[in-house]
Amino acid sequence: MAGAVEAKLAELGLTLPAVVPPLASYQPAVQSGVYVYTSGQLPMVDGKLPVTGKVGAEVTPEEAKELARTCALNALAAVKSVAGDLDRIVRVVKVVGFVASASDFTGQPAVINGASELLGEVLGDKGVHARSAVGVAVLPLDAPVEVEVQVELAEA
Repeated sequence: MAGAVEAKLAELGLTLPAVVPPLASYQPAVQSGVYVYTSGQLPMVDGKLPVTGKVGAEVTPEEAKELARTCALNALAAVKSVAGDLDRIVRVVKVVGFVASASDFTGQPAVINGASELLGEVLGDKGVHARSAVGVAVLPLDAPVEVEVQVELAEA
């Protein structure tokens, strides 16, 4: 039975995807005490990247912002895989976003707003978080964006 968070996702026309399988030697998410830390989540949809390349070159900032939303959705799936229920989220503590950027692109914060805004839409005040948005030369699989999330859970 879906809880309030998944009902909100459905209201927004979104479905929680399956957890993206790891590309190397790591877990999609781990829990330590009341915190869940996700690994960096790529904007995978049905096991594939919908677009590749650098933001500000092959990928527009608007496309990248949408990809960051997908990353956040994948992060929520990873959180659920260890928490069992997204309704246990007390708050999103921190979001770190990486943007594979053309050398002259400086709009990383606006790109990562896609992830931040999705978390706010889905979780309300619980989605308000600290954040870093970092430009990098390249990401795994030539992904334009990668997002990791840390959340605090209520005790089970």
